[in-house]
Amino acid sequence: MVTTLRPMQISVLGAGTMGGGIAYVAAVNGFDVRLYDMDDAAVDAGVARVQRDFDSAVARGRITRDDAQRAQARILTATDVPQAVKNAGVVVEAVVEDMAVKRDLLGRAEAEVADDTVIATNTSALSVTEIMSALQRPERGIGMHFFNPVRAMKLCELVVGLETSDQTIAAAESAAHAMGKETVRVRDVAGFATSRINAVIGNEAFFMLAEGVASAEDIDTAVKLGLNHPMGPLEMADMVGLDVRLAVLNELRRSLGDKYRPAPLMETYVRAGRLGRKVGRGVYDYDADGNRRPH
Repeated sequence: MVTTLRPMQISVLGAGTMGGGIAYVAAVNGFDVRLYDMDDAAVDAGVARVQRDFDSAVARGRITRDDAQRAQARILTATDVPQAVKNAGVVVEAVVEDMAVKRDLLGRAEAEVADDTVIATNTSALSVTEIMSALQRPERGIGMHFFNPVRAMKLCELVVGLETSDQTIAAAESAAHAMGKETVRVRDVAGFATSRINAVIGNEAFFMLAEGVASAEDIDTAVKLGLNHPMGPLEMADMVGLDVRLAVLNELRRSLGDKYRPAPLMETYVRAGRLGRKVGRGVYDYDADGNRRPH
């Protein structure tokens, strides 16, 4: 049974957009971090993302250069799972939304960690219970769903699986708070609370765009100014990744029915490789300076 939390090391498995963001907020808040991905190229890309987060924070006056350098020094990288999770108090998986990949990676991680290590997944929609059934001790497993951009979004959604123990919930909550996040606890249902609502809003925006209701910019502006959302649904989809949003909708449809059927335009964009900001084109095209223009 998970009984304690060693709070000073967090191991992040996956150096993509979400993994890099989690590593950043952990390091800024005093944790030692091990950032893992499967090869040097993926790790280097992740480190570059984290560097941009630090540079942006310094430029905006949110952190001093000295503090940024100290935080960066707390992030070490690994391409070997045992090395990545050694001495971890919390392991957070943030890889592709693929059940088999997540189960395999966390099963390998569990074999290398201490009995009191919390094992978390950052999945947006997949069943935490099913993911954690790959563990020998699923009571140590929980969902810790962070939001993009992790440095700015205040929430960590704690997703409680069937076997998740009270001790694991408390330890994950403590870690999230120490990383500067507020938490909510939700049951392990498809889409949890946030992804279920957000995916529906974004999907409807794609239907509206295809129907010619308004331009992409006007749909986004209407939602921001009329509904007081900080981002429009189409620019949010570009930030999250259209492939990620499509995977969430497909999981919701599989679990909850056809009212979550993805908009055909979203499927077309994904087939065309328009995955969003991470590849420079999605609903919007992005220039080298990150400025967007409509497609």
